[in-house]
Amino acid sequence: MDASISYPLPAHAVFETALGFMALAWSDNGLTRLCLPEKTHAAAERRLLRLAGHGVVAGDRTPPLWITNLIADIRRYADGADVDFSEVPVDLAGVDDFRRDIYAAARNLHYGETTTYGGLAEKAGRKGLFRETGSALGANPIPLVIPCHRILAAGGKIGGFSATGGSSMKEKMLVLEGVRVGPPQTTQASFGF
Repeated sequence: MDASISYPLPAHAVFETALGFMALAWSDNGLTRLCLPEKTHAAAERRLLRLAGHGVVAGDRTPPLWITNLIADIRRYADGADVDFSEVPVDLAGVDDFRRDIYAAARNLHYGETTTYGGLAEKAGRKGLFRETGSALGANPIPLVIPCHRILAAGGKIGGFSATGGSSMKEKMLVLEGVRVGPPQTTQASFGF
């Protein structure tokens, strides 16, 4: 790569939430990337730029109103509020049809609602493709807005999560939404008198 060539940074923002520093990028068509919490502003921006690469169209550097509102909503979510991200415009340029189907089905899951990888595959019209669904979710460029954290492994197990913090971040997000993960609680037997 020629060091004399400079690339414009994508239109992006880094902001602090109750969960940590998050970053997002956008194009004129919608949100292109969202990075879940990192410990520092610099770490969030590095992750975003590493993941976004140079393929994100720069556009105007001033965040449009919808981005400003989205950041406020993400902060509210991190504080425990029930926030619906289903109307956020997303730009999935370059994403294949299979992943688009999986992401669309995931976006139909509401706050606190979960399903399994197999269940999501079926909702997306891709019955039986649970492994492929897991791979698609692992490549999700816009977690939270495309709520891959709401997809669990069979038996209610947490499953994988490719964001910083891995499964513990996934569990933290689910707990924010009132979802209990893990094996069912045992009930104490009663004598019935």
